[in-house]
Amino acid sequence: MIKVGIVGGAGYTAGELLRILICHPEVEITCIQSTSNGGNPISSVHTDLIGETELVFSSELDTSVVDVIFLCMGHGKSKEFLTENNIPASIKIIDLSHDYRLKADGNDFIYGLPELNKEQIKSADKIANPGCFATAIQLALLPLAAAGKLNEVHVNAITGSTGAGQKPTSTSHFSWRNNNISVYKAFGHQHLGEIKQSLKQLQDGFQEAVNFIPVRGNFSRGIMATAYTETDLTEEEAIKLYKDYYKDHPFTIVSDSNPHLKQVVNTNKGVVFIEKHDGKLLIISMIDNLIKGASGQAVHNMNLMFGLEETTGLRLKSVAF
Repeated sequence: MIKVGIVGGAGYTAGELLRILICHPEVEITCIQSTSNGGNPISSVHTDLIGETELVFSSELDTSVVDVIFLCMGHGKSKEFLTENNIPASIKIIDLSHDYRLKADGNDFIYGLPELNKEQIKSADKIANPGCFATAIQLALLPLAAAGKLNEVHVNAITGSTGAGQKPTSTSHFSWRNNNISVYKAFGHQHLGEIKQSLKQLQDGFQEAVNFIPVRGNFSRGIMATAYTETDLTEEEAIKLYKDYYKDHPFTIVSDSNPHLKQVVNTNKGVVFIEKHDGKLLIISMIDNLIKGASGQAVHNMNLMFGLEETTGLRLKSVAF
C-alpha cells in the first residue's frame, strides 16, 4: 500500500484528494496536516465525508509514515514549506501549487501533465501538478503543437467559483457570483507561463501569441475552454491528428459531438471537440477544475510514479442532471 500524507488538508483540492484516495485500492492515508484544524475530524471541514472516514487532522506532518506527500497549500506556500522542512529524499512529492511549474535553475520538479510528460512522470520523485486553466487549454492545443501546426491562438475559458480556492473573496462569495459573469486577468493570467512552456516543448521555436481571456462563471465547478487558430488542415485531418495524439491517454476523449460541462464534472476526464470553420480550427476543451484540473490529475501522477495502472481509483461518475 502507498502511504499518503496531505499538507494543507482543509482546502478544496485536499477535499477532492480525500474523496478519491479514501476509495483508492492501493492507498492508505496516514497523515492529513492542517495547522488550523489539528485534532479535528476530517468530516468537520469536509462535511460530505461524514460516515466515510474516522481520520483526523494533524497539526504537523509525520514524515515517518508517508511514501508520498501532496502539497495542497496556496501559491508560494509549497516552496516555503519545503525550505523550512527537511523532507527525506525517499519521499515523493506532488505539489498542486504554482510554485514549481516553470523551469528554473535548481528546480528539479517534473511538470505533471500526463498527456505531455507521461514517461518522465513515471521515473520522477517530484511533480509540479498543472493549473486548472492550463490543463484545459493545453489539452486543446497539444496535438497541434506536436505536429508543428500551431499558429497564433485565441482562447476564451470560463471557470467555476471553486477555481478561486476556499478562502472567500469579493468575487467568489455567493451574492456576487450568482447570476453574474465577468472577465479577469485578460491576456495576463498566471497559467500562461506554463502553457507556453509546454507548447515550446512540443513545437520548437513556437513564439506565437496565446491570447487568453479568462472568465468567472456563476457555477461551482468545471472549465469550458474554446480556442481557435488558423489552419491548413481539413476538419477530418485535424480530428485524426487529435485522436492519434490521445489514443494512449485514457482520460482525454476526442468527442464526435459538441460536449457539455456535465459530461466532465466530478470526473478525471478531459473532453475535446474539433470543428473547422472556413480557415479556422475551433477546439472546445472541458474538464472539472478540481479533479482533472487538480486533485484527480495529482492522483493520476501518483499512479504513474508508483507503477500502477494509471486509471486506478479514478473512474469517477459524471453528473447527468
